[in-house]
Amino acid sequence: MNHKKHILPIIIFSQFASTSLWFAGNAILDQLIEKTGLGTEIIGYVLSSVQFGFITGTLVFALLMIADRFSPSKIFLICAILGALCNFSLLSGEISKWYLLAARFGTGFFLAGIYPIGMKIAADYYEKGLGRALGYLVGALVLGTAFPYVLGGTDWGENPDSIIKATSTLAILGGLLIWLLVPNGPFRKASSKLQLKASAQLFKILEFRKAAFGYFGHMWELYAFWAFTPLAIQTFNTIHEQQLSVPLWTGIIIALGGLSCMLGGIISQRLGSKKVAHISLLVSGLLCLLSPLLFEGPSYLFLFGWCFWGMAVTADSPQLSSLVAGAIPKELKGTGLTLVTCIGFALSIVSIQILSFLANTVNTKHLFLLLALGPVLGLVALRQKGTITKPSN
Repeated sequence: MNHKKHILPIIIFSQFASTSLWFAGNAILDQLIEKTGLGTEIIGYVLSSVQFGFITGTLVFALLMIADRFSPSKIFLICAILGALCNFSLLSGEISKWYLLAARFGTGFFLAGIYPIGMKIAADYYEKGLGRALGYLVGALVLGTAFPYVLGGTDWGENPDSIIKATSTLAILGGLLIWLLVPNGPFRKASSKLQLKASAQLFKILEFRKAAFGYFGHMWELYAFWAFTPLAIQTFNTIHEQQLSVPLWTGIIIALGGLSCMLGGIISQRLGSKKVAHISLLVSGLLCLLSPLLFEGPSYLFLFGWCFWGMAVTADSPQLSSLVAGAIPKELKGTGLTLVTCIGFALSIVSIQILSFLANTVNTKHLFLLLALGPVLGLVALRQKGTITKPSN
């Protein structure tokens, strides 16, 4: 299939472009604080509303089996356009807290038709080597989330409106490219009817359950780590009277996670997805426990530790998704990936809100210790013994 050569690069770019919407609000927090009158609690509000929207969207998509019943490319385009419009709405003058939450909720809801749908499209094209393909794809997602921060750390990003305009335009471009150049994949097997009990039945498959709970542990840590990395850098600056650029270094730390996803995808071709996921969870869990020490050392040690953590915290994501996709029948891959993503992001809201609450009472140096619960859960899940044969298609 010669046409296959251009498919993965287009999916990768489109995923990067469209998921740049995710942290666009977080990258302009100062402007949003001025518009709404909110204080530091806005960190939890802005990201958690996106996560909650994403959870609602993925739940709707999973229950209605949208990704398995309709053309994934068309879904991607429609959601990219609607998500961009929600993002554009942040350009309004004075906005209330509820307006802000609604706008970010809408963005998150339509991201449900971008991130898991992008994985579904990749699974429809790459039955073999899916771990590598998803490594590149999730790497693109991570780079997309980092993009608004990187823009904010440049001269061009001094105008917050430019960040919103750039990310919204990119999202629409990504949707158009998928729709125009990526038809339904050769391994796509559409579901002809709605199966409302399909989601619950998937958890009866042991290999699916192991991969899913590994993913849940990963998600407990990931978005809370990303959301509070700016606070960690600010705290380090205060302790050591440094002037490290918060948006630039936050963008770099997140972006390095994109590279580790791609590298993990390549390594998985030799070691297997489960091994890569296991190593990643172990390393990120250790860094959670060592995080208080990173605040005590010189800036180069702090930055190295946080950058390495940024790589470890993401490298398991595509491999766990690959394990999920490989454990279930073809006609339920979209539903399975969407369902696991939905539950994982629900857990991310819990960890984000707990850290938001503790940030006012606990020393920031000790805040990240709580995130170690995620990697521990993930490692325990992956080590479960026994196998159950995947049901026939």
